[in-house]
Amino acid sequence: MPRGPGLFFLSQGMDDTPPSDEWLSPLERSYVARLRFPKRRSEFRLGRWTAKKALTLYLGRDHDAADLARVVIDRAPDGAPDPYIDGRRADAYVTMTDRADQAVCVVGPPGTRLGCDLELVEPRSDAFVSDYLTPAEQAFVRSASTEDARALLANLVWCGKESSLKVLRTGLRRDTRSVEVRLPAAAPVGGWQPLAVATAEGALHHGWWQRFGAFVLSVAATEPFAPPRPLVDPPSLATAAPAEAWRAAFGPAPGDRPGR
Repeated sequence: MPRGPGLFFLSQGMDDTPPSDEWLSPLERSYVARLRFPKRRSEFRLGRWTAKKALTLYLGRDHDAADLARVVIDRAPDGAPDPYIDGRRADAYVTMTDRADQAVCVVGPPGTRLGCDLELVEPRSDAFVSDYLTPAEQAFVRSASTEDARALLANLVWCGKESSLKVLRTGLRRDTRSVEVRLPAAAPVGGWQPLAVATAEGALHHGWWQRFGAFVLSVAATEPFAPPRPLVDPPSLATAAPAEAWRAAFGPAPGDRPGR
């Protein structure tokens, strides 16, 4: 049976992804075969595995390899994930993210505008903060009392921005300073914490964020919503260690994100 109302999420790691491609659709297998770089292939497979598992769990469907091969996570014209089952659009909305050999898919009712982002809590340069954050966000990050707190705030703000830009279905094609993350003044006490993102057009996106060890995850939507619930509890992200297995074998890949 499908899950109840609200949003759900699933986290999976690179080690969870099957080595074979039997669970990919013919369309997805042909796409993987054309990817030149190991980083792109591994991230594509991890993202699709996580999204297919999340979608089938959410809809209460079987999820062995043959069932997952009937699911296609296509791309809409604007680049957002567009899920199909047996050639028909799935009765759900999905948003996806991955970082450091971990992936998350958030799934909810169809028509819901969602965005999510996963980041490492790692140092960010002054240049990154100045180039990509608004003046108010820069002041917020620089108010941190410790280096770890600064790293958390910088990545949390970036995380909220990317989630909001996915809600807008533009991604990083849009200026990151055209959305501004707002956080309550109270210090976090664990679990999901609220956030909001204001757009240059005057809209307000509602959201939540949570730290999972070395990672920070955020989710945003156009309307207020309860914190997303895990499809598998506890989520694997709670104990996940960041890694980049492809890098050890192949070195840096073209297109690594700037500002790290």
